[in-house]
Amino acid sequence: MSDFNSIVKKIQQNFLKELPGLPAQLKMAPTFSSGNNFSSTPNITTRQSAVLIGIYQKDFNAHTILIKRSVYDGLHSGQVSFPGGKHEELDTDLVSTALREANEEIGINPKDVKIIGTLTPLYIPVSNMMVLPVVGLIPEPKNLKLNLQEVEYTIELSLMHLKDKANLSVKTFNVNGKPISAPYFAAKNEVIWGATAMIISELTELY
Repeated sequence: MSDFNSIVKKIQQNFLKELPGLPAQLKMAPTFSSGNNFSSTPNITTRQSAVLIGIYQKDFNAHTILIKRSVYDGLHSGQVSFPGGKHEELDTDLVSTALREANEEIGINPKDVKIIGTLTPLYIPVSNMMVLPVVGLIPEPKNLKLNLQEVEYTIELSLMHLKDKANLSVKTFNVNGKPISAPYFAAKNEVIWGATAMIISELTELY
């Protein structure tokens, strides 16, 4: 059995069980240098959003695709994330949101995605968003059409790279003038931290 088939089978089996949830996510949670934690509780003004974790086979191995966000005047400028965004009124549900955003941002055709499950919703306090990570099987992404206003480039990573604890580290970031200590995944000269790292942390416990 290939790495791809084995990993997908494990993930599908674990979606039938209770998810690792918040404890798994918190392993990669940033903290203020003072030691205080970010809030994990949404409020009445919290917006709903979703991201797509597309898993595909490349050289018999399981991979996923992330994006490097363009630099702009906003909270997530220049960060690495999964394709995704805010829920819109025309979306029938949050799975639809994830599929629409992945199509708009990098050109993944929703018809090519086979949804296999969703991870635990995660609250992002800096943007006051609740994000649902949607996991789907996709063809190997080729000839993608990037929305260059939102996406600088894509990053393809093997799931086993994300599973390897040798690729974990911690560094200090400056957010809104405040020092924040955050665990991160090192991958292809990229630093993956914050909500995306927390989502990956739960995902890696499924395989």
